[in-house]
Amino acid sequence: MSEQIDPQLAVIVLAAGQGTRMRSSLPKVLHEIGGLPLVGHVLRAATALRPARVVAVVRHERDRVAGAITELAPEVVIVDQDEIAGTGRAVQQALSALEGFTGDVLVLSGDVPLLETAALSALIRTHRSRAASVTLLSAVVPDPHGYGRVLRDAGGDVERVVEQKDADDHEQQVGEINAGVYVFGAGSLVGHLAAVGTDNAQGEMYLTDVVALARRAGERVAAEQASDAAAALGVNDRVQLAAAARTLNDRIVRSWQLAGATIVDPQTTWIDAAAVLAEDVTVLPNTQILRATTIARGATIGPDTTLTDCEVGEDAVVRRADATLAVIGARAHVGPFAYLRAGTYLGADGKIGTYVETKNSRIGDGSKVPHLSYVGDTEIGVNVNLGAGAITANYDDIHKHRTVIGDEVHAGSHNVFVAPVRIGDGAKTGAGAVIRKDVPPGALALSVAPQRNVEGWVEKNRPGTGAAAAAQRARAAQEAIDGTQRQDG
Repeated sequence: MSEQIDPQLAVIVLAAGQGTRMRSSLPKVLHEIGGLPLVGHVLRAATALRPARVVAVVRHERDRVAGAITELAPEVVIVDQDEIAGTGRAVQQALSALEGFTGDVLVLSGDVPLLETAALSALIRTHRSRAASVTLLSAVVPDPHGYGRVLRDAGGDVERVVEQKDADDHEQQVGEINAGVYVFGAGSLVGHLAAVGTDNAQGEMYLTDVVALARRAGERVAAEQASDAAAALGVNDRVQLAAAARTLNDRIVRSWQLAGATIVDPQTTWIDAAAVLAEDVTVLPNTQILRATTIARGATIGPDTTLTDCEVGEDAVVRRADATLAVIGARAHVGPFAYLRAGTYLGADGKIGTYVETKNSRIGDGSKVPHLSYVGDTEIGVNVNLGAGAITANYDDIHKHRTVIGDEVHAGSHNVFVAPVRIGDGAKTGAGAVIRKDVPPGALALSVAPQRNVEGWVEKNRPGTGAAAAAQRARAAQEAIDGTQRQDG
């Protein structure tokens, strides 16, 4: 990627369509693969070219699409398409935001997410080296149905592009399709768009008509065939969306393998475009590494794990866990069957174990919450151990409150900490304790009621049950033993 702005390059991204074949209330360009909406991948590839300007054209669900684009790339200028349909009209209106620009205009579709910056750079180089007025990206595919066909003359030069609905039987047999990606000279584009009409099967202003108009005017029209035909295809339905997601994921997984990560089963491992893996990371099967998750050297993730926007430290182990917006320290262990909600921080050498849920809590270095516990809105110091079944009761039906547990605390099994409460450094709590008051440093906190046994309760209150019968047999056996012992004595 060039570090310098290319003053002779502008980009137009077409994102106005509804995408009816998706059969979705979500605009097509906002459907996600690899952790980004389709249009997000297009914007990433485009902005990496360092163009002087980027314009996006919107219409269907205008505010929703424009908002997503602005969030992804604030520098993009948003232009609204009017009631005149067609890609030609969309580009014509985008040109209003490029007034005075005289360089090359790259036109991209917001639903073609697999085109990489390198392929677009090659297209631009072809356009400039051949001094063309129009250069389009084409692809040869086994099933061209639904795509515009690239028609060439006897000499092999591009003559025109015909849309599927306007193609005759002979033209529909052509396997070379138009990928909907173009580079135009700005002056030529402006002039020829003025002559484009809507006399076609769909009643739209076709951008592809500019190709034929340029040829008639004696201008050079070039085409670059995509080396990877699949990457040049748009997403029009859910089947194609899934196929694009798989292709993108295969690329991402392979890139991290080549960078030094061990991906044991690429087919069941999903890694988003923004995620980062260091060398010597190991990813086990059925694992998803999503959004901006970062994983440090030597960590082991999986199997059966989902991490979303998490940070994992060196040599940590996270297995059979689900975590979102969590930080997991170096050499820490998480899982199996742990649930880390947003705001969880686990320090170095710490542990969040089996069937533990955490939320908005900081667990210090060397501290352990091994099993069957809920820790919410809690601050835990270093080298703390919470016994099985610990609960920080943080909600009083109106407000959330915090529990603070100091360093070197050992809590017994089945403790409930009723927030707000503070446990001092070095304190201990007994098994089954319900802690409602602060515990001083070094103190032992107990909440023990004397045990009372009510003899004969089961036989009296549950007559005829298996429990009553078992109790009667046990009592009779014990009485027999007692009688024998008395005789022997």
